[in-house]
Amino acid sequence: MKQSRLHAHHVQLGATFEEITGWEMPAHYGDWRAEHAAVRQAVGVADLAHRGKIRVTGDDRVKWLQSVISNDILPLQPGQGRYSSFLTHKGKMLTYFRCYVQTDAVMLEDVGEIGDATHAALRKFLLYGTKAKLENCAESWGLLLVSGPKAVQTMKSAFGVDCGDLQPVNFVTAQIGGQQALVIRTEETGEVDLEILLPAEALAAAWNKLLETGAANGIKAIGSQAREALRLEAGIPKAGTELNEEIVPPEANLEGKAFSLNKGCYPGQEVVARMDTYGNVRRKLVGLVLKDVTVPPKGAKLFSGDREIGWVSSAAMSPQQNGIIAFGFPLRDFSTAGTTLSIDVDGKKHDATVADLPFYRRA
Repeated sequence: MKQSRLHAHHVQLGATFEEITGWEMPAHYGDWRAEHAAVRQAVGVADLAHRGKIRVTGDDRVKWLQSVISNDILPLQPGQGRYSSFLTHKGKMLTYFRCYVQTDAVMLEDVGEIGDATHAALRKFLLYGTKAKLENCAESWGLLLVSGPKAVQTMKSAFGVDCGDLQPVNFVTAQIGGQQALVIRTEETGEVDLEILLPAEALAAAWNKLLETGAANGIKAIGSQAREALRLEAGIPKAGTELNEEIVPPEANLEGKAFSLNKGCYPGQEVVARMDTYGNVRRKLVGLVLKDVTVPPKGAKLFSGDREIGWVSSAAMSPQQNGIIAFGFPLRDFSTAGTTLSIDVDGKKHDATVADLPFYRRA
């Protein structure tokens, strides 16, 4: 199993680990609720070393990506980013990622935990003679997430980088740990989310500096358990769980975010355009509020009465909602907020109510 360059630091902080796509990563550091509270009230820092990261270089890098991914990156200038997906010819989502345009490269970051799936899928479309090169940076580059109301203040104190005016998915470059890094405004928790994408050899220096200078702001290391609750509260779908080959982008509320209807042809474009034209989305991503303390597993079946009408994709205990929340994909006719459904867990049905997303939005 792969380990982050920060593994020893996590051990020192008392982390309990779990496996995520072949990586041993922190699930929590003893009290996941305290980690959750730090992000909602102050600032937290997370190691996202397991996230897929790809660097695309070469003269044809933008032209080639433009021809295969679902969104339009031609208008982007260095320092700007955009969400996109890569679809099958049937419009199903193979992967979901953010593109960051630099002067000499385009960096891709998976939004979720799907290992090398993006690299493997894109590599099949890199035809001989195309002047573009795909570099899998999963282990050679690191990724840190700094989240919370005091994230901007913490980044400025630690590295002298002012991120206050950064728009989502845009970035600035900075020298961190002796290496050139991208400091990106992202969307992970519903708070101010900043990511540091940098060569892995600078990870330890960046991590230590954040914990040292962030101490005055009450910074805490946060693991995947707190991040999952934060993500669900913020209504953010991710690759692998919500966004996969069972789903087309409009079903996951990604209109205007992950795909373009007018940039020209790309795999799956006709299917997505047809759905937009005729409005015939079969399913819809919704929030679910459960009435008891059972956290349903991924794939648990959704029912309306005795009729099976969908499935649960993610679920977690929510400190902010003080109960169990989930994402699900019911048929469109059962996606209105307030609709009462049930979830089958080990042969027993549990009541759930459809809710609008997000569950949480900072005032």
